Amino acid sequence: MTHTVATIEPTTVVGGVDTHLDFHVAAALDGYGALLGIETFPTTPAGYRALLAWLAGFGPVGVVGVEGTGSYGAGLARHLHAAGIAVAEVNRPDRSARRRRGKTDAYDAEAAARTALAAHREHQTPAAKLNHGPVEALRAYKVAHDQAVKQRTATLNLMHQLIVTAPDDLRQELAGLTKHTLPDHCARFRTPTPDTTDTTNTPTDPRAATKATLKRLGRRVLTLVEEIEFYDSQITALTKSIAPTVLDQPGVGPQTLAQLLITISSNPDRFTNEAAFAALCGTSPIPASSGKTDRHRLNRGGDRQANCALHMITLSRLRIHQPTRDYIAARTADGRSTPHLRRMLKRYIARELFTLIRDDLRAYNTHAEAHQARQAA
Repeated sequence: MTHTVATIEPTTVVGGVDTHLDFHVAAALDGYGALLGIETFPTTPAGYRALLAWLAGFGPVGVVGVEGTGSYGAGLARHLHAAGIAVAEVNRPDRSARRRRGKTDAYDAEAAARTALAAHREHQTPAAKLNHGPVEALRAYKVAHDQAVKQRTATLNLMHQLIVTAPDDLRQELAGLTKHTLPDHCARFRTPTPDTTDTTNTPTDPRAATKATLKRLGRRVLTLVEEIEFYDSQITALTKSIAPTVLDQPGVGPQTLAQLLITISSNPDRFTNEAAFAALCGTSPIPASSGKTDRHRLNRGGDRQANCALHMITLSRLRIHQPTRDYIAARTADGRSTPHLRRMLKRYIARELFTLIRDDLRAYNTHAEAHQARQAA
C-alpha cells in the first residue's frame, strides 16, 4: 500500500517527530510554517494513537517527518503508514544550525517538521523506509547471522592464539587442524569437571587449563556454526520467496540479495529511479569539478553494507560471468584502471538489480495483498 502526500493548504498540518527509545517529541506546523504546538508522547501503541490524534486536532494531517524511521521511529512510521498518513524520512538537523540555536528535543522536532514541509514544497518529499513484512523478517535473520559469523571468527582467532602459546605436546597435537576440524577436536577433549565450590582444587597446570579453555571455546564455535546454518536456511528460503528472479542472476547469492532487499525495504516505490538507489548504495560518482578541471570522485557515503554486497557480486561476476570478463578485458585495453572499472561495474549492477528487485517486490506485495483479501472475504 502506498500513500501520496496531500496538497499542503494553509489549514493542512505538517508534523515532525524527534524519536527516542522511551518517548517521542512531536511538533505541528500549519501550511504557512507557523508553529502550532509541541508535545511529548510515549513509544507505545497508545502513545502513537495519541500523537496522531494530537496532530489531527489542529486540522487535516498532510505529511509527518520522522527521524530514524529505521530505528527508534520504526514503530511510529508503521503506525502512521497504516493510518494512511504520508511519512517522510528526515535527517538530523544541520550541525551549523545546532551551533547557532542550540539543541533540544523540541528544536529537533520542529526542524523535522520544517524539513518535511520544505521538501514537499519542492516536490522532493523523501518517503520513509518501512520496516514490516517479509523484508523485516529477513533483516532479523541477517543481523543475527552476521553477528554469529563475527563471533565465530573471533572465537577461532582466540583458539589459535591459545594454541600458539600452549605447551609443546598440546601444540603438536593440534598442528595441522583447520578451522573446520579444530573446534570439533577440542570439544571432545576429556577434562575434569571443575568444582566451583572448592577453589582449592582449581587446576594450576597450564596444559590442563589450556585444554579446558579450548574445549569450551570449541563448543562455542560448534554452537555458532549451528546457528549460522539455521540463519542461512531461513535467509535462502525468504530470498527465494521474495525475489526469485534476482536470485537467478549471475553472481547474486542469498546473503548479498538479502542485504540489497534490506536496503530497499518492502516499499521500493520510495525510490524515484535507479539513480537514487545507486546513490544510497554509494555507487554513484560524486562531481568534483573546479575551474578547468572536470572530474568525478569516489562516493564514500551511502549504505556501506549495500555497497559491500554490490562489490561481492562484482567480484563473483569477474570470476564466473564471461560477458563481464570480456568487458573488463576490452576496457583495460583502453587504459582504464582496475578499481575504476570495478566502480563502473558496481554502478551498472546497481541499475540492473534495482529494476529486478523492484519488480519482484511489487509482484510479491500484490500477491500478498490478494491473499489477505481472500482471507478477509
